[in-house]
Amino acid sequence: SDILHLRWVERTGWLLKLIGYLTAWVFPNPLSILCLSFGQGTRWAMAHHILHKGYDRIAGIPDRYTSRVFARGWRRFIDWFDWMIPAGWAYEHNILHHCYTGEDTDPDLVVRETEWVQEADYHPAIKYIILLFMAATWRFTFYAPNTVSVIDAKAGKPVAAKDISYVVFSQVFNFGDPRVRRLWVTSYLPYALWHFGLIPALFLSVGTQAAVFVLCNKLLAEILVNIHAFAIVVPNHTGDDVPRFSSHPRNRDQYYAAQVLGSVDYHCGTAWLDYSQMWLNYQIEHHLFPDLPMRAYRDVQPKVKALCERYGLAYVQESVWTRLRKMTDVCVGNTQQVECSLPASGRSE
Repeated sequence: SDILHLRWVERTGWLLKLIGYLTAWVFPNPLSILCLSFGQGTRWAMAHHILHKGYDRIAGIPDRYTSRVFARGWRRFIDWFDWMIPAGWAYEHNILHHCYTGEDTDPDLVVRETEWVQEADYHPAIKYIILLFMAATWRFTFYAPNTVSVIDAKAGKPVAAKDISYVVFSQVFNFGDPRVRRLWVTSYLPYALWHFGLIPALFLSVGTQAAVFVLCNKLLAEILVNIHAFAIVVPNHTGDDVPRFSSHPRNRDQYYAAQVLGSVDYHCGTAWLDYSQMWLNYQIEHHLFPDLPMRAYRDVQPKVKALCERYGLAYVQESVWTRLRKMTDVCVGNTQQVECSLPASGRSE
């Protein structure tokens, strides 16, 4: 069932991408933009769960769907050709984010990344525009520099959490930094040349106008996939009802409590609803059991929710639109994400 589900997800993504390209050369249009965006986002959804080893233990799973093969080496350009280096993303997200959820060491703590917006003496409209720009460029302004920063370029190995110095987007033209040079060579140039150079050029045989239309649709789809990813990822851990943690879990009880208290779920339960949210609507369950295949989260979710209610652990589940509003309020400074210590017993206080 898990293999069939994964193949359905993959084929849906390829079909949407095909529809996008078949219509992109005609004129800039919403159908092409939407299909190309979801086609690209589907690869991230697959990478997210495959690189978490969600399919490694399934009997009969093809090697290409396992964490040891998917997007490794040259397969990056087939399996998950994005702005991010797959190995760097796997370490930044699977290890650093999951082990330090909600702590200062968490590289995905967006409330920290937007502190300058929260504290700025700008008109509220300006703050919303800044946040929208961040959302529209998120994969290459935030994630690409992050994934380069966590891998030692010489040794090719992950950098210890305490030794990581992150490249920020304002530094991406500092070519004296070897990490910046690596960022351009391994991330920016390959992705930009392929998606915004070679692919539109393939349509020159149809005509110059067709190639220009494809480029326009690709650029607009790039903005949309960034906004879509930002809208379903960032609210998972951001809101005035989601705590930041001033301490690291001391035991397994506290660790599991932190994953529940520091994460939220969206509405879930149907194939297309789950697909539209790339299975990130099961964020609490994913943080408790990160190595489950996508399909399994629907089965686990009601059991986890019932256990949390039984033991008095706050379990937050709301629509993605409600969570997006709460995340926005925090990031522009309307509300605050309060820092607190973990409950000593592992239960909610």
